[in-house]
Amino acid sequence: MKFPRKTRKKVRIEIIPMIDTMFFLLVFFMVATLSMTTQKGLQVNLPHASTAREDVHQTVTLTLTKEGRLYCNKEEVASVAEAISRLRRLWENNIPPSVIINADRSVEHGLVIELMDAVRQAGVTKIAVAVRPRNMSAITRIKTKVVINAIEVMHAASGKT
Repeated sequence: MKFPRKTRKKVRIEIIPMIDTMFFLLVFFMVATLSMTTQKGLQVNLPHASTAREDVHQTVTLTLTKEGRLYCNKEEVASVAEAISRLRRLWENNIPPSVIINADRSVEHGLVIELMDAVRQAGVTKIAVAVRPRNMSAITRIKTKVVINAIEVMHAASGKT
């Protein structure tokens, strides 16, 4: 006696739901990265704690304008020496802050190097130069990005820690 064979359905991987899922994940991660930007938003009254300590890492911004004015954290200073003395006063627990140099594109290259050298001689090893990226969307161009940590790279290349 011959038994009828059962035909088996071929197993298929449905690709459309997988594409939907991948699209959802893409959108999710795009939105998640937008929320990773620095938020300087709402003021809240934080509770006190006896073991609390302030953030050890500080960032100081030194700005050179096209007129030749120098600013340390938006406060005008008379000279590079005065900027360095203010920078040293901002040190916490003998840990030097990171320095971001904002120089107008028309400022002479030598002035920027002089400022970087003075900051380096003051003991700061983390120095970055702020730039505006090219060929980006208008929203991205508005935000200034810190793209290079020149002194730290030179410091690492010299073999020092």
